[in-house]
Order: sequence, then C-alpha cells, then structure tokens
Amino acid sequence: MTRRLATTTTVDRAALSDFLRTRHNGLLITTRTDGTPQASPVSCGVDGEGRIVVSTYPQRAKAKNARRDPRVSIVVLSDDFGDAWVQVDGTAELIDAVTDTEPLVEYYRCIAGEHPDWDEYREAMVKQGKTLLRITPERWSPIATGGFPPERAE
Repeated sequence: MTRRLATTTTVDRAALSDFLRTRHNGLLITTRTDGTPQASPVSCGVDGEGRIVVSTYPQRAKAKNARRDPRVSIVVLSDDFGDAWVQVDGTAELIDAVTDTEPLVEYYRCIAGEHPDWDEYREAMVKQGKTLLRITPERWSPIATGGFPPERAE
C-alpha cells in the first residue's frame, strides 16, 4: 500500500491568491475579549486585490471580535477535506452594507459569478444588515497537505 506523503509548498503572494481563488471553505479565527481564540466556519472568496472576503452580520462573534481586534487568521480548505489547505494571518476591516454594498457585490461575484438582478441584491444586503469582513494577508503558511512525514514513507 502506498502511503500518502505530507507536502508543504512555499508560495508568493500571487500564487497564494491563485490557490485561494478556487477555494471557498474556511475557518476564520478571531480573538475573544478574554484573549482566547474563537473559530467560525465561513464561505470565503478573494477580491480583485487579493484580500480574503467573508460575508457576515455585525452581530456575529467574528464581526464583533474583528472590530475590536482586527488581527485574524483564516484556514482555507479545499473541497476535499484531505486535500491542500493554507493558513493566512492578516488584518481585517469591516464594511457595513448600509455604508457601501459594492464590496458585497464583489464578494458574490468572486464566489458565485453574476447575479440576475444586482439592484435586488444590493437592496437585500442593506435590508438584511450584512457586513463584509475583508482580510489583507500579511503572512501565510506554506500550502500543505496531510499525510505521513516523508521520512516515514517506508
């Protein structure tokens, strides 16, 4: 039986964005008021400037925590749980739909493509009180896969 070997691939910012662009499952990690981590499973995308974007509500723990302490991490997973993943650390900013819906439009486009009625979408984002959490990557791990360490391949 062939054992699957763990891999790590160091990438630059452009390759990181390419990797992230096709993956939309993440685990966002923020910091609670007591300093402990708070994790939230999220759908995520990458905007035109290579920032990771997540749609949420301002009342959610992730949004409250990121407003208080914008240092966040996100682990972006492949659709196949055993496939490649990466952790990205960065600074989050939050944009409320009542202020600007265009970042939410870009979020939708990078995950799902074109909407049949953008005016309706913008109105729904304001009505629902949505917030966009936008993460500027500052550092990241190598892109990794799980498996046996290469020295244990035998």
